[in-house]
Amino acid sequence: MGIKNKSNNDGSNRGSLLGKVLAVVLAAEAVFLATGYPFFRFMTYAGNKKKKESDKNGKKWFQLNHIEVNHPRYKHNEEYEKTREWCESQSMEDWYIKSYDGIMLHAKYLPAENAKRSIVLSHGYRGTSFGSIAHMAQFLHENGCNLLFVDQRCCGESEGEYITFGAKEQHDIMSWMYKVIKLDDKKLPVYLFGQSMGATSVILASGHDLPDEVKGIIADCGYHSMKQQLRDISKGWFHLHWIELLLFRVDIFSRLLAGFKMKEADTTVALKNNTRPVLFFHGEKDTYVYPVNTEINYELCTAPKEVVYIPSARHLCCSYEAPKLYKKKLKEFFKKYDISNT
Repeated sequence: MGIKNKSNNDGSNRGSLLGKVLAVVLAAEAVFLATGYPFFRFMTYAGNKKKKESDKNGKKWFQLNHIEVNHPRYKHNEEYEKTREWCESQSMEDWYIKSYDGIMLHAKYLPAENAKRSIVLSHGYRGTSFGSIAHMAQFLHENGCNLLFVDQRCCGESEGEYITFGAKEQHDIMSWMYKVIKLDDKKLPVYLFGQSMGATSVILASGHDLPDEVKGIIADCGYHSMKQQLRDISKGWFHLHWIELLLFRVDIFSRLLAGFKMKEADTTVALKNNTRPVLFFHGEKDTYVYPVNTEINYELCTAPKEVVYIPSARHLCCSYEAPKLYKKKLKEFFKKYDISNT
């Protein structure tokens, strides 16, 4: 009987030790994941995106030097405000669609007299439809372009909880594109025009099967991938260490909480599959999305392509720093591809 009791005690001790080891492992895993959650939330969470007083006063949701100097307001505030005022003075139609994952999306549509083409305008990360993406709006409208000013998910009047760096936004762009085509009896050429995250979103959309009406892509200061962009932000802005482990944790939270994988916001496959011409722009002084991103995207692109670098431009500022060249390149791009067969 004594031997039996000893055996039972040994088994109990082993079970207790195993439980303790398991508890330590689980606690370590929880700590490992938890240290990535604040960064994930900081970069992706938008909540109910109700406008705060700071937004109404024209201030950004957080202020860092990289953000401040890489925005048109820094050097071109007067022109930036004139653009917004012009947009707000136009008589536009409110359009609404439901996204593939069930949220309500909003855009404003501005038809042109004697329209020659339609353009879907895709703004950047936490941006606005009448912000920097609209700088060329008056020029485009006066040159025969119907304009659709998209509110990206989590922005403006569009619903959403998480920004997905193009992973889901690419599908939203596709939905808006199909709506433009469906409502156009003339079957005008369509272009997808994006800035920053909006540029990456239209590039990602170009990797899908596109209807014949879509003639080209305009990508201004877009990044190569969510992973690349977060890596650059982690290292360059916050001087964080163990970046790959941090990104691994961000990817886990992206999957669990926001319903997407970081690799879905990577332009590699899209640019290899894309058949539409792409006009790239990037400012050489951009320290928000480094110019190397457009270098990578340009090299990956197997379709007809052109890249324009603006030496003096920071992020979102190519059209502000070199407006004549920017307009010239847009007009040449439209003239070359408006009637092209796809």
